[in-house]
Amino acid sequence: MVVTEAGTHANVAALVYIAAFAPDKGESVNSLIADPPPGAPVPPILPPTDGFLFLDREKFPASFAGDLPAEQAAFMADSQVPWGVDALGGAVTEPAWRIKPSWYLVATDDRMIPPPAQRAMAERAGSTVTETPGSHAVYVSNPVAVAAIIAQAAAAAAR
Repeated sequence: MVVTEAGTHANVAALVYIAAFAPDKGESVNSLIADPPPGAPVPPILPPTDGFLFLDREKFPASFAGDLPAEQAAFMADSQVPWGVDALGGAVTEPAWRIKPSWYLVATDDRMIPPPAQRAMAERAGSTVTETPGSHAVYVSNPVAVAAIIAQAAAAAAR
């Protein structure tokens, strides 16, 4: 979400989405997750506590980090940083992908943002798309694929 708006800054030459939301103008996380397709995984978001959200620790490994060793996924579940409920409703005003080139890495085993939703957002944004097996934590489980798409975007932006 953040890069979509922050990417409009003059110092940003290109955008890279890694198994991420790529919202359009007026969209928020709430609007993007409001109507999941039948059979889509439902992220295990717990009810808010003091205005903050966490993922269910017990369901975290399968939903967020299914391709990591159990010990590492458990550590990630235990070290979650809470995110504010208000973040769900923050709508994008100017999507940077409308004016800047973008790349998108689809994690084909993601159970947080369904791969079909990732593909649809990437296509709408006109992104250069790469797909790789991986969970939502693909940046941990497959850092080579993540680094490769970042390098590809950086090289293209430098031209």
